[in-house]
This record gives sequence, C-alpha cells and structure tokens, in this order.
Amino acid sequence: MGMEFTELSAEHSVASIPVEGNRQPAGLLHGGAYVVLAESLGSMAANIHAGPGRYAVGIELSASHTRSATSGRVTGTCTAIHLGGTLTTHEIVLTDDEGRRCSTVRITNIIRDAR
Repeated sequence: MGMEFTELSAEHSVASIPVEGNRQPAGLLHGGAYVVLAESLGSMAANIHAGPGRYAVGIELSASHTRSATSGRVTGTCTAIHLGGTLTTHEIVLTDDEGRRCSTVRITNIIRDAR
C-alpha cells in the first residue's frame, strides 16, 4: 500500500498512502484504502497506549467518505478521544494533498493482557 508513518504516539499519529496503486476501477482511491490507513493508525496508537505486556485489538470501526482522492497522497491524522485502561477510541481524519477532508474514521480498541 506504500504506507509511510511520520508521527507515532498514543495521542497523535500521522501516516500517508499514495493514491497510485490503491485505486478502484473508477480511478478513485479505494474506500478500503482509507479504512486500512485509518485502522493502522488507530491500532498502532492503541497498542502504544497499551504498553508492555498488553495488546490492543479493534472492536468497532466506522467510516464516512466525503470526498474522492484521484492523485497524490492521502494523509491520515489520528487523534485520541479516549485512552482508558481497557478501551481506547481514536478519530482519524484523512485529507488529500490540498488539505480537503476525504474521510473520517472512528475506531475503538479493547486492551488485553498478553498471555
């Protein structure tokens, strides 16, 4: 997918993907590509928050696509909404190269102890 992370923390993470190579047949960035980028950001941030000896797994995700990207890169900015002991929730805003919002995703992860 060509994903590149530029910031990574439990509170704030940023990554991007190219549109080229991730298009659907109509030439637009595939909706699933937005979701893969967002879930990767939210899950990585949740696992950082979980810390050593624990891990986070997604239990809920919702996505609203509001604009189509046709070229360049799409950047996801992940912001923590809730960082608890057993649940995390993050919002990921995905924008095109012009800074226009293309998709908004919310993910909730549950934190478990490693076995």
